[in-house]
Amino acid sequence: MSNLSLGAAGSFVQNQTIEAKAPPPPPKSRDWTLTRVAGTTWLTFWILGGLGIVWFLLNSNHVALVFQDDGFLPVSITHNAKFLVKYGEKFVSGFLITLKLVGLSMLLGVLLSIPMTFMRMSKSRILGGIAYAYIYFFRGTPLLAQVFLIYYGAGTFRIPLQSIDVWWFFRDAWNCAVLAFTLNTAAYQVEILRGSIQNVAKGQWEAAAALGIPKWLTFWKIILPQALIVSLRPYGNEIILMIKGSAIVAIITIFDLMGETRRAFSRTYDFQAYVWAAIAYLVMVETLRRLWDRIEARLTRHLKR
Repeated sequence: MSNLSLGAAGSFVQNQTIEAKAPPPPPKSRDWTLTRVAGTTWLTFWILGGLGIVWFLLNSNHVALVFQDDGFLPVSITHNAKFLVKYGEKFVSGFLITLKLVGLSMLLGVLLSIPMTFMRMSKSRILGGIAYAYIYFFRGTPLLAQVFLIYYGAGTFRIPLQSIDVWWFFRDAWNCAVLAFTLNTAAYQVEILRGSIQNVAKGQWEAAAALGIPKWLTFWKIILPQALIVSLRPYGNEIILMIKGSAIVAIITIFDLMGETRRAFSRTYDFQAYVWAAIAYLVMVETLRRLWDRIEARLTRHLKR
């Protein structure tokens, strides 16, 4: 123990000199384990694959470097992107149609999922049975089959539909696609919302009741905000699945992104059509993922310490 003496100012002064600590040793080099070798190999594979796609697109559009003797830069780029010039605008149009289809279906799905959630959680066997049957069917069958059932199946019942004056709706492929996507995503959203509501502690219902707060106000002001925070990530995953699943509407003559891609490829047999489509879908999904992360971080900032 070091000796301490009382100084003139009445403070303790330490007589022993504190030695400086030795610097930390340099980090040791990591060994090349089997896991590290596999990870590096896989990363190299993806990098080479990305470079290969870039080279394919440049080669398909005849992009080349031309070296010149004069000028500020001795290199210029020449290209002959006939495919993009002819079909680029149509790809943008299909891109916007895909966003419109997914956005409208998700919005209508949210509106439909709220009453269906109450029915699913209802103590009434009739209401609960109807909601269960609806969810069971639309979650248990492929989305493609649902689109076909609505679009092609409506033609079988053309006369009855005309008699009640709704044939104008079902004869349009766009309306059938929006209806099928809305019914499909609403079934998933019901389970997302129901699970999130049930995740909120029941003690909060009891505490609100003890304070004399009506049940509807308890749900709207206390339970639902917490449930929506819990359901943020599942909702984001559902939107991503809807974006990727929207490609099937090209089969029923809707020229979304995949529809324009199929039409361009059928006329040119140029494989870069599908490469550009894949890049466009990646842009949509990655943009949504980053946006959703920011929204989630903003809404859950009070939960972080």
